[in-house]
Amino acid sequence: MKRTKIGLLLVSVLLFLLAGCRTPQSEYHKHSDSFFDTFDTMIQVVAYARSEQEFNAYFQKIHARFQRLHKLYDIYNSYPGLNNIKTINDNAGIRPVKVDKEIIDLLLFAKEWYARTGGKTNIALGPVLRIWHDYRTEGIDDPEHAKLPPLKKLREAAKHTDINKVIIDTKKSTVYLAEKGMSLDVGAVAKGFATEIVAREMKAEGMTSGVISAGGNVRTIGKPLDGLREYWSIGIHDPDKPIVSDEPGILAAVQVNDAAVVTSGDYQRYYIVDGKVIHHLIDPATLMPANYYRAVTVVAKDSSLADFLSTTAFLMPYKESRALIDSLDGVEALWVMPDGRVEATEGMKKIMKSYGEK
Repeated sequence: MKRTKIGLLLVSVLLFLLAGCRTPQSEYHKHSDSFFDTFDTMIQVVAYARSEQEFNAYFQKIHARFQRLHKLYDIYNSYPGLNNIKTINDNAGIRPVKVDKEIIDLLLFAKEWYARTGGKTNIALGPVLRIWHDYRTEGIDDPEHAKLPPLKKLREAAKHTDINKVIIDTKKSTVYLAEKGMSLDVGAVAKGFATEIVAREMKAEGMTSGVISAGGNVRTIGKPLDGLREYWSIGIHDPDKPIVSDEPGILAAVQVNDAAVVTSGDYQRYYIVDGKVIHHLIDPATLMPANYYRAVTVVAKDSSLADFLSTTAFLMPYKESRALIDSLDGVEALWVMPDGRVEATEGMKKIMKSYGEK
């Protein structure tokens, strides 16, 4: 239910920012539609098209592609005739699994950026994250008895999280987890990776102006063809504002074209233990939720990278996190500190419609 509310919030934020822009006489008209059967979030598509029929054709392709990618990246469910991430996990220490190119590409991307960013976002952290998932689910279902996982149990699981034992054979298109007890969890990157795949494919199909909003991942295509604006305006949620309210709680809005805006925050997926919020972003060093920020938003050309970096930056102290973002060309970020103070890269300030310390 929490993630459902977040999806609806982000949709409302997007609509809030896009509403009220009347389209002048033009061959392009704004259309929108949404679905809620993939990646456990509401996915909304807004696009300018010449006709409703043209938009519907794009939308149907987007929906079908997300459904396929959801199944491929699923770690909880099996599907007849399909090898997915769960299939790889089920065969840990047993045999390599032949998989589709979309899985190979995702895992290679995650391993590359794990090495490039100091090893904070680890797709092999599955055994630890599965424990947290189970305790969070139990805590949400039975709040009075919610509790933290024992650190001893987490440390035992952490013994099976060596990403170097994720063996990828690109020639045979196989993935092998070389140790019993290993498992992959691609939650930190899968939704952004899928969104980038879909955006690029739709652009190749002829979509020239649109936004795909997949929960905390927003990917824009081209610019708005309303004859009024030169950029899409994407809202960044204020972590101190209610998730669901009559008016979206906007901290700032960024103006972007052909770019992704992705946020990781402590308010997105959590449960309560003894009155304390326990969120889902786990520091691999402590095996506990990171507490450096309320939220981190990353803007990049690629949704895969923005998704990966928003998690990675969230798991680092500010000095280290800022140095990482500053070292990357074409990447900007905004950090909301626990006290509500806001920090942002210089490039981020330039594309924000509003900026200020709280």
